[in-house]
Amino acid sequence: MENPAQESPSSSYSCCVSILKLPIYLLATFAVFFLLIQIQSMQNPPSWALVRQQWGKTATNESCVSNSSVTVVSAQYLEELKNMSSKLRKSITFLPLKDLRYADAPSEGHTWFMSSMQDTNEEGEIQYQHFPSEASDGRVLCLRGRDRQNGARNSYALAWPETLPTNATLARGVTFVSNNHYDYDNIWHGLSATMPFVAWHIKSRCAAGPPARWILYHWGELRTNMAPWLRTLLESTFGGGPLEIEDFKGTDGGGDDAGTTCFEEAVVMRHNEGGMSNEKRMEVYDLMRCRSRAYCGVKTREDGNNGSSVDIGMTLFMRDGARSFKNASAVIRVFEKECRKVEGCRLTVAYTHNLTVCEQVKLMSLTDILVSAHGAQLSNMFLMDRNSSLMEFFPKGWLELAGVGQYIFHWLASWSGMIHEGVWRDPAAGEPCPFPEKDGRCFEVVKDGKIGHNETYFSEWAGKVLSDVKMRKAAARASTSHVSDLCGCKL
Repeated sequence: MENPAQESPSSSYSCCVSILKLPIYLLATFAVFFLLIQIQSMQNPPSWALVRQQWGKTATNESCVSNSSVTVVSAQYLEELKNMSSKLRKSITFLPLKDLRYADAPSEGHTWFMSSMQDTNEEGEIQYQHFPSEASDGRVLCLRGRDRQNGARNSYALAWPETLPTNATLARGVTFVSNNHYDYDNIWHGLSATMPFVAWHIKSRCAAGPPARWILYHWGELRTNMAPWLRTLLESTFGGGPLEIEDFKGTDGGGDDAGTTCFEEAVVMRHNEGGMSNEKRMEVYDLMRCRSRAYCGVKTREDGNNGSSVDIGMTLFMRDGARSFKNASAVIRVFEKECRKVEGCRLTVAYTHNLTVCEQVKLMSLTDILVSAHGAQLSNMFLMDRNSSLMEFFPKGWLELAGVGQYIFHWLASWSGMIHEGVWRDPAAGEPCPFPEKDGRCFEVVKDGKIGHNETYFSEWAGKVLSDVKMRKAAARASTSHVSDLCGCKL
C-alpha cells in the first residue's frame, strides 16, 4: 500500500526540475523587475522598502522552494540592494556651485550658479528650481556650500532621498536658496533677490508655510547677513517667527562628504524678478504691504480718521552724507509752502536711519507723495497705498555715467503700482573728476555728490503733483472700493 506521506517519483522529479530552473527564473524575474524600477524612477524616486516587499512576494510565490531557500534568496537580494545603494551613493557627482566657464555671462540663461540646472519658466511667472520635483526625477538638492571667498569651491549635487551621500545631514522643511549678483545688506538689491520667493509662495497658494531656513549666496559665495529692514519684512510676509539664515556650522562630518547637507525640499532662485509679469510683481508687493502692516499693527487711514475728509500725506525722506541736499532747510521750506496751499495736506520730514522698520511701515501707510534723493530708502515706496506718487532727485553726473541702474525706482514704482512723477537732476557740477569726462571711473567720483535745489522748479513741480494726487484721491473716494483677499490678507 502506497505511503501517503511519500512523494511520487513524478512529483519529486517535477520539484527537482523546478529547483534546477530556479536560478533562471530568479534571473529573469530580477531583470524584468529592474527594468520596471528604471521606468518608474523616471517619474518618481524608487521606494526601496517597496522593492523589498515586492521582491519578497515574488520569491515566496515559488511553491516548490523551501522556506530556507526563500530566506537565502531574500538575503541575497537584500545584499544586492545594499550594493546598488552603495553604488548610487558613490555615483553622486558634485559640481561647482559657481561655474567659471560662464564668467562672461554670469546672470544670463542658466547662469554660472548651478549651471547644469534649467529653471521652471512659465510665461509671466518667476523662474525657479524646485527639489524634489518631476524635473529633478524626484531627487533632492545637496550642497557643500560654506565657502565665503570663492564660489567655485562650493558645490552641489542631486541625490535620491533613499541614497544620500555618506555622512550627509538631511535638513527638514522648506529651504529657500538665493543667489544674488549684488548683496543682501543693501535693501534694494536684497529686496530684488528675495521677492521672487514671495511670488513662489503665492503661486503655491501659500500652502507651504514659512521656510525653515534661507541660504544666501553672492556669486556662489555664502552670505549670512541681511539688512534688518528686509529681514523684518520677510518675517512679516511669511510669518513663523525669526528668519533663519543658514551658516552650515556643525555640518563638518568627515571624509570626502564633509559638510554635505541635503534638503527635504528646496526652492532655488537666481534671476531675481526676471520673467515676471507686472501683474505678478504687483501681487507680490500687495502681499508684502498687507502682511507688513498687519505685523506692525498699522490701521488703515479710514480707521484712523473715520473717513471724514480727503487728506494728502507728503513725506520728505532726507539723507545724510551721500546724495543729501546741500541746503536741506531751503528744500524743506519749498515743500512746506506748497503743502500749505492744499487743504488736507500735511508734510512729514524724516530720516530713515532714525526710524524702526515698523515706524517706516506706518509712515508709508500715511504717505501719498514720497520726495527723496535717489537711494535705497526709496525701496519703502511699495509700502504706500497703490497709486501713490514718487518725486526723485539726482546729483550731477548720473544721467551721463550711471547706466540703467539710475532707473531702478522707475521700475519699482511700476511693479508696485505707484506713479513715478519724474526726476530732477542737478545741473551744477560737483567734485571734479581726474579722468576724461566720459570715463566710467568718473562715476565713482560723482555718484555720492550732494544735490542743490531750484526753488522755482521745485515749487511748480510740487504744486502740480499735489493737485494731481488730490484729484485722484477724490475720485477714488467717490468710487466703490473692492476688498480682495490674497493668502488670507485683506488688501
